[in-house]
Amino acid sequence: MYVIMGATGNIGSKLANILLDKDEKVIVIGRSAERLRPFVDHGAEAAVGDISDAEFLTHVFKGADAVFAMIPPNYTTDNVRGFYNEIGANIVKAIQESGVEHVLFLSSHGAHLAENTGPIKGLHDVEQQLNELDDVNVLYLRPTYFMENLLANVGMIKNMGIIGSEIKGDVKFSMIATQDIALVAADHLIKRDFSGKSVHELLGERDVSLQEVTKIFGGEIGKPDLNYIQLSSEDAKKGMMESGLSDDVSDQLLELGQAITSGIIAVNQPRTAENTTDTSIEEFAEFFAQVYKNS
Repeated sequence: MYVIMGATGNIGSKLANILLDKDEKVIVIGRSAERLRPFVDHGAEAAVGDISDAEFLTHVFKGADAVFAMIPPNYTTDNVRGFYNEIGANIVKAIQESGVEHVLFLSSHGAHLAENTGPIKGLHDVEQQLNELDDVNVLYLRPTYFMENLLANVGMIKNMGIIGSEIKGDVKFSMIATQDIALVAADHLIKRDFSGKSVHELLGERDVSLQEVTKIFGGEIGKPDLNYIQLSSEDAKKGMMESGLSDDVSDQLLELGQAITSGIIAVNQPRTAENTTDTSIEEFAEFFAQVYKNS
């Protein structure tokens, strides 16, 4: 039996359905019974509750063969790193008290660094917390920048006629589709092929710049002249906060963008068969175009 945190998110939802398609027993965690209903209809058991409640997590984790643990984003928190540490502590306590022996934790590329990586700093901290667990096998899955993050540009294209961010346009960096992350996670959970504390990094199909992404997306949506604009930090933060992100969340995302631009993370990393996945940016562009058309 597998417990899936974040079951209504991009990765957790795909992971739950992959496991259910294989007739595995799955418990999905979420705050809304209504949003978990599709998984229940597919054969899952729903655990409705708040992940800030360690007792709730402990109860759900008990008896699990493996847990997919992750920390959903909180776009309104005034302390991103503190939020990650708080939820991480609850996860650690639940693991200790439930007796679960295999945990796959969704971390991030760059989580080996303690500073200058924006929200990833919080994932670094949680990895350190999990490292203190005795007799628990933990695999840190460290995927790179999600292609799905690029969907935030749909509104910018429609309202401003551009794609833009604080990241330098000609810097090539790794991007990955969340479906590929879910496939790797499902394979590890079913096989439980990890022991001690280990890391699996995922770098997507290839490195690509945002200028290249803009050209590919523009062609797919019928806007071949679409341009990428590197925004100033001030303009980028203003846009984030106008969309509802807190001051600290905006600052952390700016720091993450700077880390990519400077090459601290996600840039020119060695590739292997193990860390390279299938979905190309061209394939993702087809999905982007569908979202663009329907928005």
